[in-house]
This record gives sequence, C-alpha cells and structure tokens, in this order.
Amino acid sequence: MSRTITVGLDGSPESRAAAEWAAREAKLRGLPLRLLHVWEPVPEPMARAPLLGAETHRHWSEKIPRETAEGLRLRHPGVEVTAGHRTGRPSEVLGEVASTTELLVLGSRGLSGLGGFMVGSVGLAVVARAACPVVLVRAGEQAADEHEMDPAGIPSAATPYRPVLLGIDAGHPDASVIEFAFDEAARRGTGLHVVHAWNLPPYYVYGAVTDLEQYDAVVQWQATELTEALRPWREKYPSVEAVAVSRSGSPAEHLITASREASLVVVGRRIRRSPFGVHIGPVTHAVLHHAAAPVAVVAHV
Repeated sequence: MSRTITVGLDGSPESRAAAEWAAREAKLRGLPLRLLHVWEPVPEPMARAPLLGAETHRHWSEKIPRETAEGLRLRHPGVEVTAGHRTGRPSEVLGEVASTTELLVLGSRGLSGLGGFMVGSVGLAVVARAACPVVLVRAGEQAADEHEMDPAGIPSAATPYRPVLLGIDAGHPDASVIEFAFDEAARRGTGLHVVHAWNLPPYYVYGAVTDLEQYDAVVQWQATELTEALRPWREKYPSVEAVAVSRSGSPAEHLITASREASLVVVGRRIRRSPFGVHIGPVTHAVLHHAAAPVAVVAHV
C-alpha cells in the first residue's frame, strides 16, 4: 500500500471541499496528496456531439485535477500534490485505488444548515467496498469548522481543534477503528469523544422486568465494557483525553447529535464477503447522511 492520500475529484464544490480537507490531512500526516479524476467514456452517440464528445471530456478530465493541484500547492505549501486521471466507471476505479492508498477522500453534497450529507451512489458504492478508510466531506466544509470558536465567538482555523468523535460497539470493539480515531485525535492535539449507545433487552422493552436495580446493573455493565474496550488505547495514547459516554437509545441519533461539536466522526464498517448489495450497516449509513462533520468510515473484519 502506498503511503498517499487520494482524493476523488470531479470539479464539483463537494469534491473541491474534499480536496482542501485532504490537503490539511496530508500536512498533518506528512504524506503526499494525489488528486484523481475518473473519466467515464461517453456513449457512442454522445461522443459524436461536438460539445459533448470524447475530446471535450478528456480535456476536462485533465484540466480539473491540474488546476485544482495548482491551487492546493499555493494554499498548502509544503504538501506534495500530484494530479492524474483515469478512464472507467468512477465507483470501480476508486474502489481499486482504495487498495493502494492509505486514505481515500470523497466529496458529498451538503444539505442546508446542519441537515447533513447527500451521499450519492458512487460514494456509497466506494465506502461499501473500500479496503482503506474513506472520508466523506460535504460541500461548504471549511477549515474553521473543525476548530473551536475564538474568544470573540468568531470561526477561526487558528484555535484548537474540536474533539474527534468515535462511535463504538463496546461489546464487539475493533482495534483498527479505535486506533484510527485515537491517532486522528493525537495528530490534531485534541480530545476524543467516544459514544457507545445500546438498546435494552426485549424483556425490558415489553415490561417483563421492571426492577430498577436490574436496569442499573445493565447500565453499569455497558459502561464497564466501554471502559475495558478503551483501556489499552488510553495507555497507548496518553496525550489523548478520551471522554467516554455510554447511553441507551439509538446509536445513530446520539452520534449525529454529537457530531455538531466534532472535527471528525469515526465509525466502522464490517467487511462482508457477499458481492451483492451495499454493506455499510444502518448506523454508519445514517451517520454518513446526517452528520454535521466529515465522516471517516474504517473497514474491519
């Protein structure tokens, strides 16, 4: 695997926001940044049209990454930026690239206000099959959005980073997801906010058991599982202050609410061997569409 950050670029506002985010991440990691535009050949009837032909598409597939790279070099001095283009179906090409890069960054159209993302079919297909972590960045994302307000309440990229947010299943914690989140927090010099949400067993929901002591025992058990899952990572990353919260309720809703105060949201995706369907998981799927911060999806077994 090449130690490179790759951005899927198509010239849209969301892909340009993704490129800016990726350049900042490349600087944090000390890695080169590669911009990749995937040119999907137009059907033969369209290729014959003078304004939509193959030569016009090829021109833009070369121009978009080249001009974007020039701008990134000016705005992010010290970051090595290369640009290129490939031919093929975007979801398939980006899926292949995901096996050769350290991090893949894609843009996602943003809804108004804090409504969240609109993740298109290409983004979902890539996230569902990518071997490397994939970060989704929505249109309009600014560097200042990842930082605390300055003392006057004005957005600023010169203030400390907001915490990184990690969604975790304490009963089945995965090392790669947890380490990615701790590592991102350490690079940013910020804290880690860990959210573990769970639902009560059916016999509580349907009222078969009403003993508050038993309910408290479930709460304590969930909190203990979370503490134990994070223990080795707190020892490995002593500089990262990890605040862990265990709550009953919808994991997606808790993460979406907490994302409003986060610089980055980290969630996992279990690798499925079936070639059919989009395997992302309901919590990750909901977070992808509604989080108020960039979302990193880390694949795990």
